[in-house]
Amino acid sequence: MRILGMGTPELLFIGFICVLLFGANKLPELGKSVATTIKEFKKAMREDPADEKPSPNDKQPKQ
Repeated sequence: MRILGMGTPELLFIGFICVLLFGANKLPELGKSVATTIKEFKKAMREDPADEKPSPNDKQPKQ
């Protein structure tokens, strides 16, 4: 199995370092927050800025 050019031993080592740094109890919470952040970022990238309504603070140029 190769992910991003890394084999199984490298991925296991990275996982072990994560457990040491964050603790086994915090890893599910950390993973959930990272997934939520990625989901929100993708959602924001799909939205068309032309669809947004102007805020009341935006000044419209007079014609």
